[in-house]
Amino acid sequence: MRNTLLLIAILGCSAPAFAQQKAAPTLRSVLLKQFQNTWNKEEWFVPVSVAVDGLSAQQAMWKPNDSSHSVGELAYHLLFWNKQSLDKFYDRKPAAFNGDNNTTFTKFTEESWAATVKELNEVMAQWEKAISEADDAKLEKWYPTIANINTHNAYHTGQIIYIRKLAGNWDANKGVK
Repeated sequence: MRNTLLLIAILGCSAPAFAQQKAAPTLRSVLLKQFQNTWNKEEWFVPVSVAVDGLSAQQAMWKPNDSSHSVGELAYHLLFWNKQSLDKFYDRKPAAFNGDNNTTFTKFTEESWAATVKELNEVMAQWEKAISEADDAKLEKWYPTIANINTHNAYHTGQIIYIRKLAGNWDANKGVK
């Protein structure tokens, strides 16, 4: 009898713990978490919103050499491809593209820096909403593209931080020493 009461007490105290267990990850939750980590949620690495924050237009123009891209060019490239993919996701006609990826880096100018950062953040916010609100069938169809977008964003964000370090304008307090 005593053992039975002890077992009932243990199970009774454990029931709330079982009820509080997190649900298994879903395709949506994984894609959304990855996307947020590459845009504006700092976890394992610095997201692009932090990587470009506080950078002047002149600093965004700096290149370590003629064969490298500037931070501004990389930010414009991310804006271009995230917008292209978002337009396709929503069945909108994307901006014209001639097939030459090099052109996706060259439309950045010192004068356009603030607008580039603003539009990049707007497009990223729209992507976050799109992933959050898409039905399961759309996510099933789009998950390879969204996963590649996440990887692409992380890859170029790493380049942005490296270039900022080379230029001497990266604040190590933002996450990368």
